[in-house]
Amino acid sequence: MAYEGMIAETISINGDKHEFISAYVARPLGPGPFPGIVLLHHAPGWDEWYREATRKFAHHGYAAISHNLYHRAGEGKPDDIAAKVRAEGGVADAQVIGDTEGAVAWLRAQPFLNGKVGVFGTCSGGRQAFLFACHTKSIDAACELWGGRVVMSKEELTPKQPVAPIAFTTDLSCPLLGLFGNEDRAPTPEQVDQHEAELKKHHKSYEFHRYDGAGHGFFYYDRPMYRIEQALDGWKKVFGFLQKHLAA
Repeated sequence: MAYEGMIAETISINGDKHEFISAYVARPLGPGPFPGIVLLHHAPGWDEWYREATRKFAHHGYAAISHNLYHRAGEGKPDDIAAKVRAEGGVADAQVIGDTEGAVAWLRAQPFLNGKVGVFGTCSGGRQAFLFACHTKSIDAACELWGGRVVMSKEELTPKQPVAPIAFTTDLSCPLLGLFGNEDRAPTPEQVDQHEAELKKHHKSYEFHRYDGAGHGFFYYDRPMYRIEQALDGWKKVFGFLQKHLAA
């Protein structure tokens, strides 16, 4: 049998405005080169599921990094920190973009990278993955999984989230994968339709997959919304898409 190994650890990286933030990284052992993937965590926080997902990408041959978008809220249990961030109105979009650019820069500085980097996010992280892909030229693919509030009403806009991400569609800089549950309420199927129509309007490279019998968070095996058949197919879609766009 061929030897198989992985390294995973917590590090510090330069985030928005050159502030240090924590990040969890995992990659296969060996010189590579490996494609890179940046994981933007969901609203429940920088939690165990995202560490497991980071290692999952490493298992599949990626150099993966999941940066802590809630780092500035302090230390503690992910649920407690997430509650604190929600009470403060969430994280500013501009800060998320800066932190994510820092994670991409960290990957691009590593000698084991093959030169390609993608982003992956679920829930609010899916929204932020799309938003980031519209504000950078530094990535080669983006995976948006049930990104809620890509489409936003005027009433939902805040000083921290002043513009709905859909408004930036014309600036999308790379191919986009979207996975959605047809029973989701954030985004609703109608909002996914609006999202797709805007991508078509601007002639963007994308593929959307929608799942019957699934709502929000259908990848989360530790939660009641888990849907095994849809999740297994969804992971196949993710790795097929990234293989196509990030392979050397």
